[in-house]
Amino acid sequence: MWLVEDYAPFRNTVSRLLNGTPGMACTHIFATAEDALRSLKTQVKPRVILVDVGLPGMNGIELLSRLREEVPETRVILLTAFEDDDKVFRAICAGAAGYLLKSAEAGQITGAIREAVAGGAPMTPSIARRVLEMFSRLAPARTDYGLSDREKLVLEKMVEGLTKKEIASGLDLNFHTVDAALRSIYGKLEVNTRTGAVAKALKEKLV
Repeated sequence: MWLVEDYAPFRNTVSRLLNGTPGMACTHIFATAEDALRSLKTQVKPRVILVDVGLPGMNGIELLSRLREEVPETRVILLTAFEDDDKVFRAICAGAAGYLLKSAEAGQITGAIREAVAGGAPMTPSIARRVLEMFSRLAPARTDYGLSDREKLVLEKMVEGLTKKEIASGLDLNFHTVDAALRSIYGKLEVNTRTGAVAKALKEKLV
């Protein structure tokens, strides 16, 4: 995985944590978004990238948008020092796989990476609470997207934060059936990511 963080002490702490965790390795570290984008042209594409929101030059959310275009299969987890509603909302809409406070404990960071790889959308609890509060304040513009009953159940489980494997187990469905339902949900909601689908479901009270 890659790490894009301009603050050296935090960068060193996170890289040591990842390299000291079984099954994880921080292979590339960058101080700017521009350096990370240049490396995408020559290096093996990472499964996960941890990105600081407050980067100099191109910020983390702008980098997220570029990464979604250039490496859509890569899971991008944003790191921030502050709970900023506007940044959280823009990150979700841009397709962030997760959003964590830098004050998160080591286990929360490594757990979030595993959850993101498994298809989840990890968030620091306080951030998740703010997201729910933020969407609850938005005026609902409920639309019938033609979701089937099964797709509505799957979407509900996604909003609860369950992985595809957990959804399949909880609804007694085949994993591939859940995967097909997810693709159908993305198409009907006109989103490209799990976080985008969850954001739309919460905003428009689809579940």
